[in-house]
Amino acid sequence: MSASSPSSPVAPATFAELFTPKLITVFREGYGLKDLRTDAIAGLTVAIVALPLSMAIAIASGTTPDRGLYTAIVGGFLVSLFGGSRFQIGGPAGAFIVLVAATIHTHGLDGFLLAAMMSGVILLALGLLRLGSYIKFLPYPVTVGFTAGIAVIIFASQLKDFFGLTLAGPEPGEFLAKMETLGAAAATVNPAAVGVALASILVIVALKRSIPSFPGMLIAVALAALATWVFDLPIETIGSRFGGIPRTLPAPSLPPLSWDKAMAVLPDAFSFALLGSIESLLSAVVADGMTGRRHRSNCELAAQGIANIVSPLFGGLCVTGTIARTATNVRTGARGPVSGMLHAVFLFLFMLLAAPLASAIPLAALAAVLVMVAWNMAEKHEFVLLLRSSKGDAVVLLATFLLTVFRDLTTGIVVGFAIGAVLFIHRMAQTTGIEAHVPPLLEDGSDAAGGRPRYSPAQATDPEMVIYRISGAFFFGAASSVGSILDRIGDRYRTLVIDFSAVPFLDSTAANAIGVIARRVESHGAKMVVTGAAPAVRRSLLTHGLRPPHVTYAASVEQAVADHRSDAQAPSTPSPETIGQGGA
Repeated sequence: MSASSPSSPVAPATFAELFTPKLITVFREGYGLKDLRTDAIAGLTVAIVALPLSMAIAIASGTTPDRGLYTAIVGGFLVSLFGGSRFQIGGPAGAFIVLVAATIHTHGLDGFLLAAMMSGVILLALGLLRLGSYIKFLPYPVTVGFTAGIAVIIFASQLKDFFGLTLAGPEPGEFLAKMETLGAAAATVNPAAVGVALASILVIVALKRSIPSFPGMLIAVALAALATWVFDLPIETIGSRFGGIPRTLPAPSLPPLSWDKAMAVLPDAFSFALLGSIESLLSAVVADGMTGRRHRSNCELAAQGIANIVSPLFGGLCVTGTIARTATNVRTGARGPVSGMLHAVFLFLFMLLAAPLASAIPLAALAAVLVMVAWNMAEKHEFVLLLRSSKGDAVVLLATFLLTVFRDLTTGIVVGFAIGAVLFIHRMAQTTGIEAHVPPLLEDGSDAAGGRPRYSPAQATDPEMVIYRISGAFFFGAASSVGSILDRIGDRYRTLVIDFSAVPFLDSTAANAIGVIARRVESHGAKMVVTGAAPAVRRSLLTHGLRPPHVTYAASVEQAVADHRSDAQAPSTPSPETIGQGGA
């Protein structure tokens, strides 16, 4: 049989195949000057989009705007260099604003940098252990719920700069306390800031509708900076709050290390790794859907890990795949990871040549940019659709959303996933069935309802034999109900036949439940026969002690019936006591 035959076994991918960066794959396929020119245009376009976003995300995260640029430059370059996606653009993401701000507030900047590096180690380990494919099992309502929750928190975090409010003290991180503090400062609204913010939103929306190829966010920020400088508007700018941004990358350095500090920030590191893996692989899937390509999930996680280890060395934030920038990269015709590497180079050139111009950017304009980001990432249509789809999905969605907003992101994801898992178990258990009395065969030998073979009347009416068929995945969620049905059989039958031909999977709990029934049947002097068990199901039963002579196996129900009738018709062997009595 040829290797290309459909029935040929597929060889598992080797380590090298799983972890070869897409950059090497692209070069092997052939990469010329025309490809480089196309990638350069795409990289420049993405850099124009990433420039205001990177600074805005850094400011919203409670740090300085230059750290957002460090993240996009260092992290973006490494993600494209080592990543498993052709089109992934790495950098700071709005989804991390909540976690980063909370960690900096609790553990300081050094604690955050240590947590970010530790999350990189976790992500690298997840990739090397080939656990990337399991991230996709996160329920869709959880993803929509925490994304919408993050959008609400981002929106709330921008209200201060959007309205130019003056607070009496530091802005609280908790949602309710934040809204109460902002409401108390409503009298300090700065009309100039509100005007700049609203005008920025109008420019972004108008350009998106009329000339979508134009970088609306950058143009809006540039116009806002020009207006602020020309009219000398009394609003805060990057220069007035942060003193501008530096013109080069800082020298790499390790944050202070200690065992106590590492243990204190470990939960935050796991939160960063969890969110980073979800965001990066979700972004890679979006790119796959737009291009028809397939990413290497484990390679991508490893690359994200490397980027998150190195980025904090330069004072950068958490790195992840960014959906909007990745989609922009695809739409502008990128050919491979070179575009992502060039996007980082262009951002570095901006710092080198045009950093002083950033001092004039008003914070109200950057707040408007993030308000638009929050609006676009909220997935409003999907949110309403899930609320209407089913009660279970609505519960998962609302639990994740509300806990993300009013508690924290990690709790929202964990609780949402747990509720989703319980609902899945319940739904799977409902699909597992057991039946004893079945209608006769149709002329074509199939069941009109499901197309499955049915037993003949003779097989179901033997007074000394009972036949049960289990259908569906037989696991711990259904083991109790199935076991209780079988347990009510009593001791009036000589043979109990359990047909597993419609059972694709059986776990240890279900195997143990069958074992309990087998011991009960044997204690009454009866016999249990298992029929139609697939190799994996039979192996699990044998592992749990369901072996001959306690349990016998037959290929089919027909064979079990034939064996039962053969045993019933065979003459019994007289015992020695009977022989002795007859001789007397």
